[in-house]
Amino acid sequence: MQPLIDHARSYGQRPEEFARFAEGQSPDVLFITCADSRVVPALITGARPGELFELRTAGNVVPPYTAERPTGEAATIEYAVTVLGVHDIVVCGHSHCGAVGAMVRGDDLTSVPAVRDWLGYGTEPPKCTDPNDPTVIEAVQNHALAQILRLRSYPCVERRLAEGTLRLHGWYYEVHTGRVLAHDADTDTFEAL
Repeated sequence: MQPLIDHARSYGQRPEEFARFAEGQSPDVLFITCADSRVVPALITGARPGELFELRTAGNVVPPYTAERPTGEAATIEYAVTVLGVHDIVVCGHSHCGAVGAMVRGDDLTSVPAVRDWLGYGTEPPKCTDPNDPTVIEAVQNHALAQILRLRSYPCVERRLAEGTLRLHGWYYEVHTGRVLAHDADTDTFEAL
């Protein structure tokens, strides 16, 4: 923890670098990904402060939209799409994802009931021909696409898609190589960016 504290102490000692951030934010992209500490959107994309609006959840799960019981995730998506006017939403899954692996293996999660119930929002367990593959590549890619479908049910996303002012992207990040693949709708495959 001490290295993090030391960096935080020195980080704010260059106020001239941060003054412009007080003027607001105007990111073009909402980046939805897993809370996994190995997945760092700014490092993956090279984004600077203010360029990405991030939503990080266990397993990059997008919960179902319900107006009666709004979630923090739904509020983040709605704010990004409606208020900030992002032009793109990326749903980025990653290799070696413990959440997706647990879903496809049917792991017993009774000792972590909040995690178990949260992953239940992830739709059906994603298709995976080899649930023992530690990368769970097929499952993670299928899971990312399922979350994109879930996003389409959000009224703000549906409206912007109909207007042609919003694009949805499925990405797969390999934590062990740094490689990023993007879903190609024409071929229904994930290809290198």
